[in-house]
Amino acid sequence: MKIGFIGLGNMASAMIGAIIKKELFTPGDILGADVFPAANRKAEESFGLTVAADNKEVVKEADILVLSVKPQFYADVIAEIRDLVDDSKIVITIAPGKTLSWLTEQFGKEVKLVRCMPNTPALVLEGCTGVCPSKNISDEEMKLVMEILGSFGRASVVPERLMDVVVGVSGSSPAYVFLFIEAMADAAVAEGMPRAQAYEFAAQAVYGSAKMVLELGKHPGELKDMVCSPGGTTIQAVKVLEEKGMRAAVIDATVACIEKSRSM
Repeated sequence: MKIGFIGLGNMASAMIGAIIKKELFTPGDILGADVFPAANRKAEESFGLTVAADNKEVVKEADILVLSVKPQFYADVIAEIRDLVDDSKIVITIAPGKTLSWLTEQFGKEVKLVRCMPNTPALVLEGCTGVCPSKNISDEEMKLVMEILGSFGRASVVPERLMDVVVGVSGSSPAYVFLFIEAMADAAVAEGMPRAQAYEFAAQAVYGSAKMVLELGKHPGELKDMVCSPGGTTIQAVKVLEEKGMRAAVIDATVACIEKSRSM
């Protein structure tokens, strides 16, 4: 069995690195193509995969096809390859806003589709991916797809009506977290800490806090209360964050992201 990637950017590279590391596919069973020669060279040098001459060659050789191009290029790419996609192939898509019905319409026929939304922490094998299969994907096929998508983090099946919510809460949210880390580090730098060390402290605090939520099974509010001693430093900081509207700002930003995804 072979897996092919149309588009060899950051997300494709994260997926390829993970599936090789987890030994789901060997480099010889992976092929890809990108419009940028530099991306092709990087993928070939980094992973030892086969760089195809074009998108059509990828489709002809692959049993599982990953469309890892920007959403605005989906229609053109599908128009180029649709005649080569039959019911023996599984097509995995990672574009926000591109529904199963839209994808089926573009292919002009029923295709085995798995719509998913990964995020950039997949680059360090800590991704979070929402997954939505079409009805013609078998349980056995879905098991293989989930192994692939779970190789670079967590993967969960969600109903399609929630895929845009996935974009807001995990697909785009690393950017919100990076802003938070940067802001905390800036404060530490303002108070005299070297910047590299400030980033390390801030990032590790966020990483550890997220791990507590995932592994302890406690409500985030309960974990927050564990840190907020009466009359202490933490509750004073929380008070300022509430006064500045941090919670409302995050909610509004996430909803704006979801609405944008729905409109794409």
